[in-house]
Amino acid sequence: MKILSIKTVLFILSIFSCTATLGQSKKKPNIVLIFTDDGGYADFGFQGSKEIKTPEIDKLAKQGVKFTQGYVTASVCGPSRAGLITGQYQQKFGYEENNVPGYMSPSSKLLGEDMGLPLDQKTMGDYLKSLGYKTAFYGKWHLGGTDEHHPMNRGFDEFYGFRGGDRSYFAYQQLPKNHPDKKMENGLGNFEEPATYATDLFAEKAIDFMERNQEEPFFIFLSYNAVHTPMEATEEDLKRFPKLEGKRQELAAMTWALDRACGKLLDKLEDLGLDENTIVVFTNDNGGPSDKNASINTPLSGTKSNHLEGGIRVPYLIKWPEQLKKNASYDYPVSTFDLLPTFYAAAGGDLNDLENVDGVDLLPFVKGENTERPHQTLFWKKETRAAVRDGDWKLIRYSDRPAELYNLADDISEKNNLALDYPEKVKVLFKKLYEWELTLERPLWQLKRSFEKYDNDRMDNYKL
Repeated sequence: MKILSIKTVLFILSIFSCTATLGQSKKKPNIVLIFTDDGGYADFGFQGSKEIKTPEIDKLAKQGVKFTQGYVTASVCGPSRAGLITGQYQQKFGYEENNVPGYMSPSSKLLGEDMGLPLDQKTMGDYLKSLGYKTAFYGKWHLGGTDEHHPMNRGFDEFYGFRGGDRSYFAYQQLPKNHPDKKMENGLGNFEEPATYATDLFAEKAIDFMERNQEEPFFIFLSYNAVHTPMEATEEDLKRFPKLEGKRQELAAMTWALDRACGKLLDKLEDLGLDENTIVVFTNDNGGPSDKNASINTPLSGTKSNHLEGGIRVPYLIKWPEQLKKNASYDYPVSTFDLLPTFYAAAGGDLNDLENVDGVDLLPFVKGENTERPHQTLFWKKETRAAVRDGDWKLIRYSDRPAELYNLADDISEKNNLALDYPEKVKVLFKKLYEWELTLERPLWQLKRSFEKYDNDRMDNYKL
């Protein structure tokens, strides 16, 4: 038997070491999506706020890429989430309206019982699970309240949160009987009220999941209900903002708690040695509702529920130290429906496997490998109200007054309506909007009075 020399042994060991290092560098990235609720465009430090303090999220902004023109697919919670989680315009499968009391579908026996993400639609969780990811969802779901619509039946291995659109940040002393979707739930059907402030608890659940799954790729959808109503903050957090009053003080305190929770999560990624190869995204579901939570969207006009920029343009960050530059910005319009293909491609998936997706993989654009716009045209629609952005031109269609036309390159605040100055541009954009609408499904649910007005024949058997 031939004995190898020490030099040869060392050479062989070096090959094994290089191979191991190469294998480690090619490990699929972990993915953490931090999705907040009803945040104002200007209510974060990295967005220019001087009174709302967000040091941890500001740090995240400096560690990654800031999208200066980040959009959502809808100006209200439910449809926006449906577009995000499926990577497409949610109107294509009829998810145009918010799934809240007062709306109904023609097939409902009880008001709103089947208003959820259609079961034939694949989610981020579904796609990433198919690539070997462990998946978890924490916080606000708002994509259907029945068991068949439950996160753990829609691609997620674990869930802690609530099925509906809002709830208290503290434990209910008496559970809301008429709104079971407000109950806090651990897994499927195991209801347990939170022992601590919900914002902190959601981050704790996500941290625990990371610790238990750090040896394999994971995807965490951390869906905070902060800073959505009800306006509830801890006394300790309120005391941090003595110069503010009323809702503005409550908003500042709730945002501080949100920032603290995000910071703990990001610190844990670093402690576990996972931060370099983890994609972290921070964004929000729609514009801030200035009436309900005193949010500020400046320099944008508009608020939640409308199609002015303040309703649909949101803070939007992405960090991936192994792949993306620090403290960078990207200035072309992007959408939250781009996140699904971006995550899927980063995880090693073939984009051709995605079904009906309207989003694109953002990484080649952010890296400068593709210098074109990710999207020449973007659309929004709710009932008869709609908007289309083509290049820097934006048309807003209303149900009760003439359309408005803006050039966002010169007028981010949408103060100068150019519709009368450029009638041909109005016609062109109206045509684009109509052609897009022809590809959409009819809304699966509408306000009850809408069905009574237009669908009396389908309402004959409906009983309240």
